Amino acid sequence: MHTRTIKSLKSDKLNRISGSANLILSTLFALLALICVVPLILVVTISISSERSLYEFGYRFIPKELSLEAYRFLWNNRAMLLQSMKVTLIVTVGGTILGLFLTTSMGYVLSRKEYKLRNFFTWIVFIPMIFNGGLISTYFINKTVLNLGDSLWALILPLLVSSFNVVICKTFFMTTVPDSVVESAKIDGASQIRIYFRIVLPISLPLLATIALFLIFGYWNDWWQALLYIGEPNLKPLQSLLMSIERNIEYIAKYSALLGGSQTELLSQLPRESFRMAIAVAIILPVSLAYPFFQRYFISGLTVGAVKG
Repeated sequence: MHTRTIKSLKSDKLNRISGSANLILSTLFALLALICVVPLILVVTISISSERSLYEFGYRFIPKELSLEAYRFLWNNRAMLLQSMKVTLIVTVGGTILGLFLTTSMGYVLSRKEYKLRNFFTWIVFIPMIFNGGLISTYFINKTVLNLGDSLWALILPLLVSSFNVVICKTFFMTTVPDSVVESAKIDGASQIRIYFRIVLPISLPLLATIALFLIFGYWNDWWQALLYIGEPNLKPLQSLLMSIERNIEYIAKYSALLGGSQTELLSQLPRESFRMAIAVAIILPVSLAYPFFQRYFISGLTVGAVKG
């Protein structure tokens, strides 16, 4: 008993952080936090700066002249933006729910040692992490064979399941879900579906929150699928629409000398630099509000469903 106490005291001494080390680590993390926050602050301040002040004084953290012209330009196109926002929300919510179910169920199946085809399907999942079919073959299959052009499925299915997420789920279930709990449920007559939904998922909230965040960020920030498969204006997601607006502004700016007087006059009224930053704020703000919601589940999920020894 005395020996154990001495070992415990030595362990506590080794794990203790000195005051100087604590100061250094706190300073380092404060600098890292500033590196993350400062660009966001700059983006917001540029979005509320006037075009004239940006051309005269450049980018500044404190605007020389405030202007909401960029956001007014977005508001004037609100009908089109709301339609694109609706498409983005449908794709993000639907794709996240469906992708979360498929990813976690695949990971759970591959984590069961008694599954005979476990090694074979593990390789099937792992190979796409290194090799893929390429853009041309992928486009041909999705567009011609599956006929996904101009449909919401073209925005959902390509990002639905990721091999990386499946491997994360498999590793989590193998290391966190006790085999004794699963075996006890089988003895009580529970089916695999019941075990998965009633036992495995409730004790896997940190995993569910992590995979959900990956899927939300992937769907919300995606514009590539719309560029490939969507030609119908009413089916364009928010990111694709905002990029189209910015490209049109850049086109007018580049060829203003070749255009008529009305186009040149229109260009002078468009907030080019501040509009870019307003687009970034419009894209970042909604999805950033979702993170605290999932952060709460990260914390609470660590203690939910703990196995009592």
